[in-house]
Amino acid sequence: MPTRCLTRCLMRRLVRRLTTRCAQAVGAVLAATVVWAAAQAGGMPVEIAARVAAIGPVIDPPQTATIYAPLQQTEPYRRVKVTRDIKFGADERQALDLFVPDGPTAALRPVLMFVHGGGFLRGQRRAPDSPFYDNIMLFAVHNGIVGVNTTYRLAPQHPWPAGAEDVASAVRWVGENIAAYGGDPKRVFLMGHSAGAVHVATYVAHPGLRGEKDTGLAGAILVSGLYDFTAREPGDGEKAYFGVDTSKYAERSSLSGLVAAQLPLMTVHAELDPPPFQEDAKQLNEELCRAGRCPRAVRLAKHSHMSETYAINTDDTSLSDEILAFVRGEK
Repeated sequence: MPTRCLTRCLMRRLVRRLTTRCAQAVGAVLAATVVWAAAQAGGMPVEIAARVAAIGPVIDPPQTATIYAPLQQTEPYRRVKVTRDIKFGADERQALDLFVPDGPTAALRPVLMFVHGGGFLRGQRRAPDSPFYDNIMLFAVHNGIVGVNTTYRLAPQHPWPAGAEDVASAVRWVGENIAAYGGDPKRVFLMGHSAGAVHVATYVAHPGLRGEKDTGLAGAILVSGLYDFTAREPGDGEKAYFGVDTSKYAERSSLSGLVAAQLPLMTVHAELDPPPFQEDAKQLNEELCRAGRCPRAVRLAKHSHMSETYAINTDDTSLSDEILAFVRGEK
């Protein structure tokens, strides 16, 4: 074989061998990157998962708070401006807290409104010496979102539909005023947890509560709510809020109205939620999908009824990542 031809053959073999080795090296690097990303994904840490599991599938705010309170920021909050107790009604509980970046903003930001739970009889947007639910507002601001933390009147003094009416009033206040604080009144996302999710769902499901004026609501996030109160015997909280006449529960439930509504929805429930919350989430998801409107449905592994919201703004981004994706319109 001529020397020139032999040289060419040897060069081709060398190039093929080097190309194969380079491809293998790149593949190894990519594989390592994927493994690292999976290891770093913001799920529940093992030691916390064990403590949450020990509490079990119950609603236990005090015990769950002992796990998560040490992980949360305390005031004063850096680079965040907080305005508290802004009134949107005459009652002392018709008030909200506003969280915005501490400094000028170039463009209007989306808005996340949060409505707390409490079994219709109790609960507040922020308890003294507690990081909850400022933690959800801080998460919002840290991610380029204006945070609004609102509350509502309680049963039995204020029965159905007082909670949803207060949500409506707070949404109207936001629509009329949030631009002055850097928020976009056309990109308001309404999030409720537990009884707060019931009030949000009622507001979305009953058009009469919203009024004729466009509120700018861009989506609703329902976290561990109940949507069909005909499905089981009512507890004390349900009786105090919805009344003792269970024949009215069908019209006061939100399930059918949520299916009929055209607002984008995100539904959330926890693996350790008590059974009624899991059952209602499943039913709502199925009904929405049958109507051709499948929601962004999230089941939070290892989480409980309280840990799902208490974990927001910690290294566990199980729920907060989903909220951001929903707000940003990601699939």
